[in-house]
Amino acid sequence: MTSSRLNVFLVGPMGAGKTTIGKRLAQETGREFVDSDAVLCERTGVSIAETFAHEGEKGFRRRERRIIAELTQRANIVLATGGGVVLEAENRRVLGARGLVVYLHASPQAQWRNIRNSRSRPLLQNDDPQGTLARLFAERDPLYRELCDFQVDVDQLPPHASCQKIVERLETPFG
Repeated sequence: MTSSRLNVFLVGPMGAGKTTIGKRLAQETGREFVDSDAVLCERTGVSIAETFAHEGEKGFRRRERRIIAELTQRANIVLATGGGVVLEAENRRVLGARGLVVYLHASPQAQWRNIRNSRSRPLLQNDDPQGTLARLFAERDPLYRELCDFQVDVDQLPPHASCQKIVERLETPFG
């Protein structure tokens, strides 16, 4: 698969900018942008928060696994994944096998700055959302690192600069 046709899968925590950077990257590289959470919401007819409320995290992860298996079979896409996509071994397997995996690394502090006003994050609907972000980061960061082909540290970079780093990597011969 040539780098110009390679799928690009963005992984990372909530608030890292996967959707924002993904849309820009798709536009700059002529790929189709797909957001796995948006596809899941479209298919279920309810929000992620409602899916969590009705089916729990286990039910959500089951739906997410099916969506990821399907979407990663497409060609020439930029896929923004949900923050917990790496929790399922099957998701890690198909993402790693079917495209270039880019980890958008954002510290819990940067995540909080980006999403502190959001009410659509079911895992943060508690008395200590910042503590939850730190716990999720500690749990998931090793999985993101293990899975990714490369990492972009987005804490101090605006979306266009993060996108440019990915474009540069796509233009570099793989070998």
